[in-house]
Amino acid sequence: MLEPGTKPALSVWYNTRCPVCDAGIGRQKRRLVEAVKAGRIQFRDINLEPAALAGFGASLEDIRRRLHATDAQGQLLVGADVVIAVWKATPGEGWLATLFGNPIALPLTRLAYDRFADLLYAWNRRKGRW
Repeated sequence: MLEPGTKPALSVWYNTRCPVCDAGIGRQKRRLVEAVKAGRIQFRDINLEPAALAGFGASLEDIRRRLHATDAQGQLLVGADVVIAVWKATPGEGWLATLFGNPIALPLTRLAYDRFADLLYAWNRRKGRW
């Protein structure tokens, strides 16, 4: 466990009511089991803490639309930047972070993530997953 007063390296907020999001985070939790047990990484259900990131100006709907996270320095990460941070922390997936998070690929990675997130959000709303 972390020392008292120490922040996790990454706290990820996601929508457990979205089956795609929940399955993806479930996979990452299994890959990061030691980091989760040690408290270095947290995965948190935004539906249980709807105002968790209000201080950053992020609404419940913003977080249902795109992954959000805070790092150990208290910086907010959104969307593809969260995915890249999780890949960096996941054994065997650092190469994905390097490939999709490099300065040349990152703008396209963010665009692709945002379009997919928009489609997934619309699908979840149509299915009444709120």
